[in-house]
Amino acid sequence: MMNTLLNHKTIRKYTSKAVETNLLNEILEAGTRASTTGNMQVYSIVVSQDEEAKSKLAPCHFNQPMVRQAPVVLTFCADYNRFNRWCKLSKAEPGYDNFLSFVTGAIDAILAAQNVCVAAESKGLGICYLGTVIYTADKIIDVLNLPNGVVPVATVTLGYPDESPALTDRLPLEAVVHYESYKDYSDEDISSLYSEKESLESNIQFVKENEKESLAQVFTDVRYKKQDNVTFSKVLLEVLKKQGFMNQ
Repeated sequence: MMNTLLNHKTIRKYTSKAVETNLLNEILEAGTRASTTGNMQVYSIVVSQDEEAKSKLAPCHFNQPMVRQAPVVLTFCADYNRFNRWCKLSKAEPGYDNFLSFVTGAIDAILAAQNVCVAAESKGLGICYLGTVIYTADKIIDVLNLPNGVVPVATVTLGYPDESPALTDRLPLEAVVHYESYKDYSDEDISSLYSEKESLESNIQFVKENEKESLAQVFTDVRYKKQDNVTFSKVLLEVLKKQGFMNQ
């Protein structure tokens, strides 16, 4: 298991081989064994395997090729629809129409997603996590017919790898781990912790291709611009309101 975790690779190209039903169910079962707040399991997983269904989802993920190519696309959702209905059928009045409840459901869904990803990789499958789901949650809700109380928070493509990319760089452990309390960084710390990332030939080329002065500028000016963040934030907040999580 440690080997699986330490050798995670993002797979964007897949063979045409289908994922066997029994194997997929085993992986999904592993997802349901993830930690969950109060054992409520306030999440759902929508499995898309049909070519037409994946084609409808593709524009929601900026038409990244792996959405159509991967044999399985999994959309993980914060889901209070099911739990609320159970409460009402059991003469209990649910009070989950608020932002805190959405966060709880989102955490549950992400934990399940990570379990699924690790389980899939341990079985020789490849995965790709798509963060685009929170940018276009409103469109995904329409495509997947998600009812009130359900919001997509993560998407994972899954299948047999047709590539073997190198491991993606990561910051050193001391960059992200704090013992006992948070120790803020000096400017020298920041420069040191990001130096290896900045010196990678692939990132140097990345900076040149985008005609920027630094790798940080690629993130702030190209990949994750403030204007886009503000726009997508408004979309997501409107989704939360429409789906019943902003009534308090």
